[in-house]
Formats: sequence, C-alpha cells, structure tokens
Amino acid sequence: MSILRNKVQLIGNVGNAPEIKNLESGKKVASFSIATNEFYKNSNGEKVQNTQWHSIVAWGKTAEIVENYVGKGKEIAIEGKLTSRTYKTEDGEKRYVTEILASEILLLGGNASNGSN
Repeated sequence: MSILRNKVQLIGNVGNAPEIKNLESGKKVASFSIATNEFYKNSNGEKVQNTQWHSIVAWGKTAEIVENYVGKGKEIAIEGKLTSRTYKTEDGEKRYVTEILASEILLLGGNASNGSN
C-alpha cells in the first residue's frame, strides 16, 4: 500500500428529497440521506435485512446533479470521503455529525438520463 486515503463508495436508495441551498457566496450545496441494505440469515435460517442510513453532502456541480436528477427512492451510487464535524444546538448542546462528502454521483435503476460528476 503506497497511499492510504479516505474513500467511501456506496450504492443505496435516497431516503428523502434532497435539500438544496444556494449560499451567499454563490455556491450550491445539497444534503440528503441514502439507505444501504445488507441481508443475512439468522440462526433460525430466516433472511434478515439490516438497513444503514448515511448522510450525504454534495457541493457545486455535484449538487446541481442532485438538484436536477436525484429524488426520494432513486437508486444511486456515491463516491466520496468520510467527514466528521461538531456543532452546538440552540440549547448549547454539542452534537456530532458524520457525513459523506460526495465527489461523484451515478444515477442507477435504468433511467435514460444519467448524470455523473
């Protein structure tokens, strides 16, 4: 291993309509969640589904793709990096957030108008 780097690749379904913000600086940011599913058999031989939710943030051109093509339920592939941050609520409570900063998005599911960045 010559180089170690922070890289995340996920395929999942969009859980909510993306929230798009246009910042005063002129930059665009999109935030949404995706669900990934894992299946396994328990000790009784029954199939069990385990769903994980991931928070996604996209900036610039990638955010524009999200705004124009990504909707609730859409199957997408994401490539990006894992980021963590903290913030304080209005009540002064400290919160921790882990997100995936998307650098590429691929629309899946057979839609003819696919977009990627």
